[in-house]
Amino acid sequence: MQLKDEVYRQMFRLEEGCSGSDVGLALALLRAWIANDSKPEGAGDRNWLRKVSPICLQMIETALKADAAAHPSAR
Repeated sequence: MQLKDEVYRQMFRLEEGCSGSDVGLALALLRAWIANDSKPEGAGDRNWLRKVSPICLQMIETALKADAAAHPSAR
């Protein structure tokens, strides 16, 4: 699954602190869910998505909190 690779790539970018990677990860994860939903039941990567989604969401939330702490006046 090409989208799986994109999710992992964006996870890595977020971990490295690349600008905009939080949005990139959210979009990649959303695209993966949409693509999976368009496949017949059992043909997609639903189990993988169920495992990786909470990790991705935690990474995004952590990045957003760190950004808010670093730029308190931007709120």
